[in-house]
Amino acid sequence: MQGKASPELVRAMGAFGGGLAGTGEVCGAVVGALAAIGLAYSRSAPEEKEDFQMWVLGNRFLKRFRAEAGKGSIYCRDIAQTDWRDSEQKAKFYGSEKYFACRDLTANAARILGELLEDSGAAKK
Repeated sequence: MQGKASPELVRAMGAFGGGLAGTGEVCGAVVGALAAIGLAYSRSAPEEKEDFQMWVLGNRFLKRFRAEAGKGSIYCRDIAQTDWRDSEQKAKFYGSEKYFACRDLTANAARILGELLEDSGAAKK
């Protein structure tokens, strides 16, 4: 799980910003973390059963994210206090401390994810 992300992965994650394509919905850091948990624990073929650990870790991540990073929410519009459909609010976001808070939130989400994966043993796979 260490190392640099591929350019393709970075591009794929771009649409998650602003709460899923700039809608203010679920925070992109949450979606990305759940995708990483899925990569570590989900089935690799449709006929296989899901590993229950995926659901456990996903729920643990959501609980910790809300408590430690998301100000009680998983929704970008609540966390960033920005209406992403309003061009003035969006412009103000990128020129304000909210932008840096979002960067910090993403780092906190990655920290939480890393701790959960490490504790579960997935980081050693």
